[in-house]
Amino acid sequence: MSEALWSLEELVAASGGEADVGGTTSDKISGISIDTRTITPGDLFVALQDQRDGHEFVGAAFHAGAGAALVARTYERQADDGVLIRVDDTLAGLEAIGRAARDRLRSDARVAAVTGSVGKTGTKDMLQAAFSRVGNTHAAVKSFNNHWGVPLTLARTPRETKYAVYEIGMNHAGEITPLVAMVRPHVAIVTTVEPVHLEFFDSVDDIARAKAEIFSGIVSGGTAVINRDNAYADVLIDAAEAHGAKVVTFGQSEGADVCALMLSLSSDRSNVIVSLSGRETLDLEVGAPGAHVAHNALGVVAVLRAADADLSRAVPALADLAAAPGRGAREYIKAADGRDILVIDESYNANPASVRAALAALSSVPREAFGRRIAVLGDMLELGEASGELHVELVEAIAAAEVDLVFASGPNMRLLYEALPETCRGAWAEASTGIAAKLVETVQGGDAVMVKGSLGSRMAPLVAALKGGN
Repeated sequence: MSEALWSLEELVAASGGEADVGGTTSDKISGISIDTRTITPGDLFVALQDQRDGHEFVGAAFHAGAGAALVARTYERQADDGVLIRVDDTLAGLEAIGRAARDRLRSDARVAAVTGSVGKTGTKDMLQAAFSRVGNTHAAVKSFNNHWGVPLTLARTPRETKYAVYEIGMNHAGEITPLVAMVRPHVAIVTTVEPVHLEFFDSVDDIARAKAEIFSGIVSGGTAVINRDNAYADVLIDAAEAHGAKVVTFGQSEGADVCALMLSLSSDRSNVIVSLSGRETLDLEVGAPGAHVAHNALGVVAVLRAADADLSRAVPALADLAAAPGRGAREYIKAADGRDILVIDESYNANPASVRAALAALSSVPREAFGRRIAVLGDMLELGEASGELHVELVEAIAAAEVDLVFASGPNMRLLYEALPETCRGAWAEASTGIAAKLVETVQGGDAVMVKGSLGSRMAPLVAALKGGN
């Protein structure tokens, strides 16, 4: 068993529950899981009642080696169950453990919180990599940023953590406030505000105010890091100041505290000369392509400074950055003619801003290496009444990126597809499965193919089809 994350006694006290000890037990809990497929020996299994009732899997958790299970008081013990921690509500119990984990952090620990319409997870990953160069660092896996992901990430925080990074998401007003109250960050960053989740908001102004909720949880004397280039910067600054936070801005706008003096983009990385409050400069190399990634790296530098991290040790980690699958990962596949096909996997999520950024990154791929650019686009979801218009408006970004062919799926992408010149139309279908065969048949050596869409548009199978069909 790995080093103990919690003792059983600590977990019982933190959760406000009662221990029901049955069979062989250990006092040491090495991790916390809500999914029996990821259980490792010694973990606490939390039986959340979410899409499925986790109580149905308590037996499987103990079979996989769980050291204990957090369950409702009404749960009936089964013959093979081990230690049970009984609570009134398992999510509330997990939240209480998360708050206790935050409370026990060392006094010199620094906590950062990340939100924004676009770039949350990438920024969190950059911060994790950079902080890891200067001290024990803990951050969320994947994009665990919702009502159970944030307390789970908190509860998993080792007591000796020096730097912690928590991603906080939302698609309704009021969702960030209780989550950031648990996190209590020293530094909070809003990457940007864009027309995302418009289905649940009356305006982008309302989205900005919802994102600004992250400043409500900043500890006394803490710092709000804000994108000065964003149209809603002043809304965010006013909110941060209303909560008593110190404001630090980043971007390319004149007057930004962390400002890009020079930005050089290539097909696989970016180089930036950064001004730090006009007093010193920093050479920044980002090992992933895209102006949007380089821009978020400026925000990362601002967070590192606010957390008093040693920039000379932390920032070089960004040169080793690699995009994750579904979030810009690049793979070279051999075609039948022996030439390479570049597949850019952006299949995890999509909104107007992120699609434009992905198209811009596609345009940076040199024609000498890959002569044809193909964009494969699925519907952007949760955009409300403006959805059709927001899809059609991507025509300009496609033209600017000099995309040669577009494959599209979904009812809203049909509007975009029909607005394209006929020479640019590859194929359209109601669902992504309907364009798979035509896409694989069309793609050939020397093509650069970017696949992007909201998770519900199921674009990831098209990435798999390209890999398997060439």
